[in-house]
Amino acid sequence: MDKVVTFGELMLKLSPEGYGRLIQAHQLNVGYSGAEANVAVCLANFGQAVSFVTAVPDNILGDAAINAMRHYGVDVSNIIRNDGRLGIYFSEKGASQRPSKVVYDRKHSAIALATASDFDWDAIFHDATWFHFTGITPALSDNAAANCLAACKMAKSKGMTISCDLNYRSKLWSREKATTVMTELCQYVDVCIANEADAADVFGIKAEQCDVDKGILNEQSYLSVAQQLQKKFGFKQVAITLRESISASDNNWSAILLDDNIIHTSHKYPIHIVDRIGGGDSFGAGLVYAISAGYDPQHALEFAVAASCLKQTIEGDFNLVTIDEVESLVNGNQSGRISR
Repeated sequence: MDKVVTFGELMLKLSPEGYGRLIQAHQLNVGYSGAEANVAVCLANFGQAVSFVTAVPDNILGDAAINAMRHYGVDVSNIIRNDGRLGIYFSEKGASQRPSKVVYDRKHSAIALATASDFDWDAIFHDATWFHFTGITPALSDNAAANCLAACKMAKSKGMTISCDLNYRSKLWSREKATTVMTELCQYVDVCIANEADAADVFGIKAEQCDVDKGILNEQSYLSVAQQLQKKFGFKQVAITLRESISASDNNWSAILLDDNIIHTSHKYPIHIVDRIGGGDSFGAGLVYAISAGYDPQHALEFAVAASCLKQTIEGDFNLVTIDEVESLVNGNQSGRISR
């Protein structure tokens, strides 16, 4: 099976127990996370060869972060140590009408300070066939954006497949900066992944008759969004996840995939949310896995949506489900009955 390389920030995650709020917490649970790290863990869990590339500080926090990836079978040999710090993010889970919240503390992180000379992309990609990054990484700093661009150029020169999850984060950069940087990067992308808001935030391509804040989505409008993205950049495939947010606790979850000018739509799952962070990353990982494994487009889409659905029933940011569990859901086993 193809080897995948992902590139992004690995952060320390601190969160209250259960549904506690940060303002009332006297102690915090420790974890490690990051969009591309989440994708790498999910792929490794599916048995795919995957290498995660990042920079972490040369201290015990850097050690712990690397160990968290190594624990799940991710290749960490291309992680570098340099100056800077380990980024942190604080999160509290929402419930019912109270939304989840995230607070970033990631300025001057090791990956944001890393320069072009720190990564030998030719060597990193020597046995890889797929490169994945998200719009979060180039948002971290001009250096990080330059490193993403260098990676994309090298991957393209080697004939690798490149996927990108647009993942716009307003707390990291402006829409104007995102448009400029992502327009250049997307010239190299083969598979574009987005959610119901990303295309509008990054490229101004809006879905008609939709209100994301109210959870009102029009599937036909997003077919047009996918087609406009493909026309603008020449993507081979465009996937858009569609989250109908009834409340913080209950969502409807589905997606569409534009492949070879043919639109595929997935089954829609009603999810009672346990932890939604990492849901989009698990969709991306599921899609990368399924495409690289040779699944037909409809099966690949259904696999990705089902994998993501299951992730959102699991505590933490990593998707810890098996291929068999995903395929069982794809095949209609969604009763939640005990497996004995």
